[in-house]
Amino acid sequence: MIPVAEVIAARDRIAPHLRQTPVTVDHALHVWLKWENQQVTGSFKPRGALNKVLSLSPGELEAGLVACSAGNHGQAVALAGQLRGARTTVYASEHASPLKLAKMHELGAEVILVPGNYDAAEAAAIRNASESGRVFISPYNDRQVMTGAGTLGLELLDQTRPRSVLIPTGGGGLLGGVGSVLKQASPSIRVIAVQNETSAYLHQEFHGGDMRAVVEKPSLADGLSGAPEAGSQTIPLMHEIADDFLLVTEDEIADAIAHAYRAHGQIIEGSAAVGLAAVLAGKFLPDQQTLVIVTGGNIDPDKHRTLVEGKLNRTS
Repeated sequence: MIPVAEVIAARDRIAPHLRQTPVTVDHALHVWLKWENQQVTGSFKPRGALNKVLSLSPGELEAGLVACSAGNHGQAVALAGQLRGARTTVYASEHASPLKLAKMHELGAEVILVPGNYDAAEAAAIRNASESGRVFISPYNDRQVMTGAGTLGLELLDQTRPRSVLIPTGGGGLLGGVGSVLKQASPSIRVIAVQNETSAYLHQEFHGGDMRAVVEKPSLADGLSGAPEAGSQTIPLMHEIADDFLLVTEDEIADAIAHAYRAHGQIIEGSAAVGLAAVLAGKFLPDQQTLVIVTGGNIDPDKHRTLVEGKLNRTS
């Protein structure tokens, strides 16, 4: 696990640039909701990106930054690069959200679209960093990125005393960072990973399957797309930390997005909604001390409106 002392140091490093996001209660569902959709750039991702970029040397910053992203990580790296005066290039799938692509541009990133899915964008970014000498900043497979994400765990423990925490999981960086903090605070806290069934790579790995058998499909939860890198450090951390790993459907994600708005007035994106979806669908039965992390709110306004109105064909 990542030592808590490292996460505390990360919190001190990144705190001037972030907000403390609220926790509220959903009385009907008997859960706490941690609203990282209210974070800078609209997601939890700046926690990890800032911790990584603020730790780089002047020479590394001068060389420039390279990232791959479905959208939220790219915004976070662009923000961090802007703060440090580093040129940022983000590789993204040609199918990435136009809203998220526009926000990366607004933060000063050069965005290069790659034919194919997220995996193709990740491979292109890694290759470019290797050839150019620029610093590659993975959205998950990076110790400092995971450590920064772990600051969310410190923050929620200051706000609540959970018995179980549901964590949206794609590459596993948030799970590794937050889960390390929770399990060292109290091994009895249940850490539940949740993923969309249309991109169930780590779910397959957790339950003893072969990730190569997963066939990815389009999803409302675009931020959880893509297989983790071979040998990713998040995989052994997942096995050490997670007590269970759940899957949710596209309809369940859509219902959770609508519930967050109708019950709480919160706009959340598909990847942020999977934990809430698991509770709403009865796949996880909460007690009075269950917390659900809601990771972001960068969703196209028209898509959100039609989801809330129940009119969308529920795949992106």
